[in-house]
Amino acid sequence: MNPNNITQGYRRVATRAAVLTAALVLSACATGPNANSRDPLEPFNRGVYGFNDAVDRAVVKPVAIAYRDVLPSPVRTGVSNFFSNLQDLWSFVNNTLQLKGEGAGNSIVRFGVNTVFGLGGLIDIASEMRIERFPEDFGQTLGHWGVGAGPYVVLPLLGPSTLRDTAALPVDMSGNALSAVDDTATRNSATALGLVSRRAQLLEAGKMLDEVALDPYTFTRDAFLQRRLSLVHDGNPPMEEEPPAPNDNANP
Repeated sequence: MNPNNITQGYRRVATRAAVLTAALVLSACATGPNANSRDPLEPFNRGVYGFNDAVDRAVVKPVAIAYRDVLPSPVRTGVSNFFSNLQDLWSFVNNTLQLKGEGAGNSIVRFGVNTVFGLGGLIDIASEMRIERFPEDFGQTLGHWGVGAGPYVVLPLLGPSTLRDTAALPVDMSGNALSAVDDTATRNSATALGLVSRRAQLLEAGKMLDEVALDPYTFTRDAFLQRRLSLVHDGNPPMEEEPPAPNDNANP
């Protein structure tokens, strides 16, 4: 499997995601009055979810299993640490944009310590020093400044998202330090490795999902939206108001 082809495909999907989502939102009015207010595109989303699941079971999951089984745990940990270290650099930018001094300071210190003393980020020395991580992305930055999440969307190959996070996706892709690597083959190979590493970390969670969820789509959607809401509000999401009960006696 050519990693260049994989990453180029992911990048094409990511850069076109915002336009695709806008078009989907315009079609939401056709989903009917009983549609979930957070997921007005549910019929379409379920179709994309099924497609993604089929691709995952046929291609991505087997590669992730082979990656887990072939590489020793210390090597996999080093790979995960390396990409987390790159994320700390982007978190510094987004913490700064959100005027979060502690988060920005910790993120840049973590990146510096792990890059210099942790063999380019392969060893997470900052965590051993108890320097807390404050992960942030551009979707969270938009949410911090009051941009609503918008409807839930399942993107081809990329998975769960929202209108806000989809619009932020091209910025997050550009903010990835790997995008600064000039050699295309090296950049794409590293990106593919990061994707496989991330999928390998989710193998046990995927197994649990298959075993306990009566409707994996609904379980995934609700868990994703709850997690994103918590991340945007730094673990203290606002209380959701109960929707008003329908008035059966109301005049049409």
